[in-house]
Amino acid sequence: MYAVVATGGKQYKVAEGDILRVEKLAGDIGSTVAFDKVLIFSDGENVKIGQPEVDGVTVHGQIVAQGKQKKVLVFKFKRRKRYRRKQGHRQPFTAIRIDRIEA
Repeated sequence: MYAVVATGGKQYKVAEGDILRVEKLAGDIGSTVAFDKVLIFSDGENVKIGQPEVDGVTVHGQIVAQGKQKKVLVFKFKRRKRYRRKQGHRQPFTAIRIDRIEA
């Protein structure tokens, strides 16, 4: 059984027991999260494809971590002009363990 959910402007294929890293969601570690925007659902035999969403399917999970990803360096440079700018960025994320998919 799997589903494709949309959150944070991206789409993720999930199954029960998966740990998913998504864009930061509000909530503490241990709190529950429900994804209502399910685009595809499969129970192993039948596949339901939403137009644009599948009705009556919800994916439930639990927040296991809140953190920041590895640092990405942004370096701007113009030759012969003495122009150099260095900047770092760490994107926040939320790790979610998928508990069940309700159909």
